[in-house]
Amino acid sequence: MLPFKSTPVYRHGAETPWGGDALATVFGKPIPDTATGESLEVSALSGLESLDPDGVPFGARWQAGGEAFRGTQVGGTCPLLLKLIHARESLSVQVHPNDAYAAAHAPGKLGKTEAWVILHAQPGARIIYGTQPGLTVRQLRDAARAGAALEGCLRSVPVQAGDAFFIPAGMVHAIGAGILLYEVQQSSDLTYRLWDWGRRDAAGNPRALHLHDALAVMDPALQLSPCAGEERRSTGGRRTRLVCCDAFTLDRLQVQGSMPLEVSPQRFRLLTALCAGWLAYPGGALAFSPGDSVFIPAGSPRIKLECEGDLLLAAPGRAGWR
Repeated sequence: MLPFKSTPVYRHGAETPWGGDALATVFGKPIPDTATGESLEVSALSGLESLDPDGVPFGARWQAGGEAFRGTQVGGTCPLLLKLIHARESLSVQVHPNDAYAAAHAPGKLGKTEAWVILHAQPGARIIYGTQPGLTVRQLRDAARAGAALEGCLRSVPVQAGDAFFIPAGMVHAIGAGILLYEVQQSSDLTYRLWDWGRRDAAGNPRALHLHDALAVMDPALQLSPCAGEERRSTGGRRTRLVCCDAFTLDRLQVQGSMPLEVSPQRFRLLTALCAGWLAYPGGALAFSPGDSVFIPAGSPRIKLECEGDLLLAAPGRAGWR
């Protein structure tokens, strides 16, 4: 089982009216138009599957690969989804359900906990990261039903390249304008919009909101800070654990020459490069460029990263295990 570069699928056009062209200008991706918001780097979502180098949809590879592909401790459904996102304009203010709410209201789907790493940010760029302290669900409900009144209830946080944020299910959030980021999340498309800044399409229609579900799952008590990270010793550079939660782990690797990358039979890994280099293994190597994402099967041979720069490494947490 050798690592392979994944070919992404894109969400664009009317699906992402807030999107832009940075996925092409920064990473050279062949985006379909200049309103491309998302590159789904590794995805098993129905209708939005990434491809392996032979053009095989990721879901089919997942099903055929067995434990050597996914890992002895990972269940039958792919638990993670990896994206690169460009927000030319602000995304909607939204919130995601946890697994229990998803199971009760959207059978067969996971909840959605996620994490972001800011890759590029224009001066003054900000995100919505929770609500103002002290607000109750009732106050937020009244503001959301009034529309623009919700904006005064939101917690706006400045960002810059390198910042990392954990967004658990139930946390109100939005990516602001002028931001390119990396996102790892549970493999789910459940998003409940609270507010879309009064945006309308070419026909003058607003995007649908999902106030009932959003208000049911939001947790105003979620008042988090950016991820400080925990540095860990590593040969050939630095390794920082940014997030460790039930859904996934996320590490930042800062490689200075050659760094061994452990392989575990328990779980697969997802590697996203922010620099150029090589992933070397016995008998071969895989070249990567900035913006490439690599699926590393649980049954991969020993691996070394040969490069000078940063990479992001995600793996399923215990919620994705058997």
